[in-house]
Amino acid sequence: MAAASPPPAALPSAAASPATPPPPAPSAPPPRAPRAAELRDEGTARRDSVDADRWTAHGTVKVTGDVQVGDARLEGSVSVGGKFGATSLSSKGALDVGGATEVRGALSSSGDLRVSSTLHAVEATLRGSVRVGGAVAVDRLLSVHGSVEAPALSAGAIVLEGEANVPGDVSAQSVTTRLSSDSKFGTIRAKQVDLRAKVPNLVEKVLLKRVTVTARRVEGDSVGIEGASVAFVRSPRISLGRDAHVTEFEGTIVRRHPTSRVGYESKSPPPYGLRR
Repeated sequence: MAAASPPPAALPSAAASPATPPPPAPSAPPPRAPRAAELRDEGTARRDSVDADRWTAHGTVKVTGDVQVGDARLEGSVSVGGKFGATSLSSKGALDVGGATEVRGALSSSGDLRVSSTLHAVEATLRGSVRVGGAVAVDRLLSVHGSVEAPALSAGAIVLEGEANVPGDVSAQSVTTRLSSDSKFGTIRAKQVDLRAKVPNLVEKVLLKRVTVTARRVEGDSVGIEGASVAFVRSPRISLGRDAHVTEFEGTIVRRHPTSRVGYESKSPPPYGLRR
């Protein structure tokens, strides 16, 4: 009788294959360097970032990243590539910030201020040239003496002297302007609005040297306009001073200068050879 053949060898199963090793655990971020008590930059300096209780700079300083400080005192030309956060900030010269700027106290600037994103401060006194890429928000008083360009302004009270270009909303409890250069606004909303532009004298009128200040809309409990042109005004008390022009209004005109105008106007270009 023939012997039985041995059973075939079992094939290795998939369960017998070696297990896939687990992914490595993510490494912990490097510990943050302790905040410096005070940093001083003199002459020409370059930093990756600034984190200090107090930062003083005199000269030409470039920071490629963010700035987080308590008190900042800057003189000269300072550029910040990232965000700027401070408890208080004083700048004399030129300050250029690539990110949002947040000042938890007083902001004082004299010279050129450039902010690519939004700007917020508790109070702000700005002298010189101000250009902000995002909205400007100030909790208390925003005072600008020089020129300001921003999409929108909001504050407890706003004082503008010089030149302004704000295509969006200007909102506050009170808005006061004394404009000596061409300026343009979108909508101004405040309880009290005093919109005044430089009125040309007789010689300036003959030479067609006139400051052009326009606003699309003005709303307030009390509105005063002089030397400016507004498309629409809504207020229970409207006062029209010299060379004021209002196209349409809703409310009551309580005072009107003889040189003020109300209604649509057709304007033609100046004769050839004459320009402002």
